[in-house]
Amino acid sequence: MIKPRHLIALGLSLTSSFFFSSCGSSVDNANRMVVSVRDQKMLLIKDGKPVKAYPVSTSKFGLGTRRGTNRTPLGKLEVAKKIGKGAPAGAVFKSRRRTGEVLRPDTPGRDPIVTRILWLRGKEHHNRNTMGRCIYIHGTPAERHIGRPASYGCIRMKSRHVIDLYKRVGVGSEVKIIRGSLNNVPAGRRYYARNGGPPRDRATATRW
Repeated sequence: MIKPRHLIALGLSLTSSFFFSSCGSSVDNANRMVVSVRDQKMLLIKDGKPVKAYPVSTSKFGLGTRRGTNRTPLGKLEVAKKIGKGAPAGAVFKSRRRTGEVLRPDTPGRDPIVTRILWLRGKEHHNRNTMGRCIYIHGTPAERHIGRPASYGCIRMKSRHVIDLYKRVGVGSEVKIIRGSLNNVPAGRRYYARNGGPPRDRATATRW
């Protein structure tokens, strides 16, 4: 006969196992993103295979992790939170909350965060302050600048692209920001082999 205290312990053990397995199953281990500062492009990779690439904008102030510099961090990160599901393209966010305003692409004089937010967390010692710095992958109304460094530290995307990315990736998916070309990583070489090769210079990169 099993004693009551043993039944309680067994119940707690099963509950704990279910909880952790449930949490684990919600982490996206299939998808990862590589952001090339050189190419100003993001490559989405699923199960090791390149899926598609998006033009992006990294910081116009360069690379770095020091707070207050508005620079884009390098290295391994992950998607910590996803914000904005169901919001229309161009929906404006302030402090990660919708304001109710919706902007068209390239609205004159406007440059807020729009559409979707993927909040990033640093996975290495040197970039561990990334989440505290509020570094995101997010939409921007200033779409004319996509393809060249123009942000204040975040990874900017066109609204239609960040909506597509948001649907494809989950919390926990890896994001790696590299200084060099996507052609320096195996999945990137496979992508460029099928799509005409990497941009030869920054001016070319702005046209992708």
